[in-house]
Amino acid sequence: MSRRLGLPTTTLTALVMAAVTTTAASPSAASSAHQASHASATLADASSAYALSSRPSSFSPAVDSPVGIVARPSSAAEQVINVAHRGASANAPENTVAAFQRARTEQADMFELDVQETRDHKLVLMHDTTLSRTTDAERVFPGSAPWRVGDFTLAEIRRLDAGAWFSSRYRNEPVPTLGEALRALEGSGLGLLLEIKAPELYPGIEARVAAELRRHPSWLAAGRLVVQSFDWGSMRTFHQIMPRVPIGLLGTPAAGELPALARFADLINPPYGELTASYVGRVHKLGMRVYTWTVDDPQTMRRLISERVDGIITNKPGVLRALTRAAASAAGGRG
Repeated sequence: MSRRLGLPTTTLTALVMAAVTTTAASPSAASSAHQASHASATLADASSAYALSSRPSSFSPAVDSPVGIVARPSSAAEQVINVAHRGASANAPENTVAAFQRARTEQADMFELDVQETRDHKLVLMHDTTLSRTTDAERVFPGSAPWRVGDFTLAEIRRLDAGAWFSSRYRNEPVPTLGEALRALEGSGLGLLLEIKAPELYPGIEARVAAELRRHPSWLAAGRLVVQSFDWGSMRTFHQIMPRVPIGLLGTPAAGELPALARFADLINPPYGELTASYVGRVHKLGMRVYTWTVDDPQTMRRLISERVDGIITNKPGVLRALTRAAASAAGGRG
């Protein structure tokens, strides 16, 4: 099967490694050969690099076109992709358009969101499978415990406030649909890490997510989208529906599982506490990449950069951006 990997970034890696004063093994020959064999599928990704000073306001994608992983970083020393977890969720209510817009303000490269489904099969953004933590569902719908997302229609969910729990500043922030978020951020220049949440609760959700993405083809531009889930079977299904969209697998597969998973997956996305440099190296040798989560501490960010992760998922993209810029400045000063 064809692979969708970005161009090698050895030079960028060297700069970051110098900045954090840590050495790491160079990319394997197998990984380099894998990337070279698919360079023709990723030239568009390189030519449309994400740079905050000149981020594109629009894209010219071919639907289901090869999408090289993933949004390019903002400068040479910022090799690690900066992914805003549920948006910039340390500073705005998670999984809302406000949080995604805040991610752009904090100069993330991508934003992550969670997709679930209403009773009438509409795609909405919510992390928990219940509405209680991040909306006023208990007040609006008393007696409807446990307030599962899939028990309510879209019209009912539109009555909820998804912002006041976080801050009065965000009072009346709505629960967005996937389509609303895609439209709102279309011209932002941000990439998207889309998680299909609890697909076992929503049979057929993979096809409905794919259909929504096709209605917004700019998100299928080279380097702009990854779809991920903890449910690897769901990701096999999604890969069959949209085989050219990069797939991420959440969790930490055993090393022996990685070769089989590499047949359809492009990223392995483990929690940072389970990650080692040797594991990252194993993933890279198979031509896949590593985005790790959820990292808000600068010291941990530095360690993960030294271990050659490809992306860091954080509630505080502004912190990661400041760190990588400082690293770039330090590396430049020594140059």
